Amino acid sequence: MSYLSELFALENKVVVLTGAGGHLVSEMARGLARAGAKVVVLDKDIDAAQQVVNGINSEDLQAIAGQLDVTKDEDFHRIRDWILNEYGSIDGVVFGANLNAPTPFLDIPIEEWNAIIDVQLTGTMRGLRIFGGHMVEKGRGSIVTISSASAGPPLSKAFTYSVAKAGVKNLTQNVAREWATKGVRVNALRPGFFPTEWSQQNFIDSEREAAILGHTAMRRYGRPDELVGAVLWLLSDASGFVTGAEIAVDGGFSAMTI
Repeated sequence: MSYLSELFALENKVVVLTGAGGHLVSEMARGLARAGAKVVVLDKDIDAAQQVVNGINSEDLQAIAGQLDVTKDEDFHRIRDWILNEYGSIDGVVFGANLNAPTPFLDIPIEEWNAIIDVQLTGTMRGLRIFGGHMVEKGRGSIVTISSASAGPPLSKAFTYSVAKAGVKNLTQNVAREWATKGVRVNALRPGFFPTEWSQQNFIDSEREAAILGHTAMRRYGRPDELVGAVLWLLSDASGFVTGAEIAVDGGFSAMTI
């Protein structure tokens, strides 16, 4: 085994990803499978999850699909038990389930507020307790949560989402501190702007695009595959002394003022 292969070794590690039928996390799942991990692709939309798995399996790589609603404790328990029955362990987790809305603050229905908080923040808490609890019991594991450029300072239009992502960052650091001596590392990935078709339609008009790119040092959007390297690093022993960190992959967005 080469030095780099040994340093970033993920072969046969069982890595679970939530929201993995989506734009960004599906690319992380593909990258992890190509790195040799046994990938568990979870999404509320089982058809989207299975489509990702079909693509991974077509490359003769290892992946299975499962349905998970991150707003339900019973789903997490069911899926955890299924994964342990299939593979016997959970070595890494990426929490990537996503929900957002561009509703103006004074118009936000409480149902919309609660739904976004439940998916983004409480869903992450559920996963940390149920998947992370297994890791604490066995004394080893690495977890990646998904923060955001909106975690602070908050982005306009994304009111509830920004509150939730600020909470995810705080929760990540809090749990990382608690588990630092238990062999379980917890870090947050902070993506910049990686627009989906939905966000282009609902959030990004020409004026907003100019503002985003003007505040991004590299003057472009990110590509989903540009998140993979950070995820491989965070889930491997190459980042063995890294916990409670928020890793920005944002083209210099967080380094800009004027």
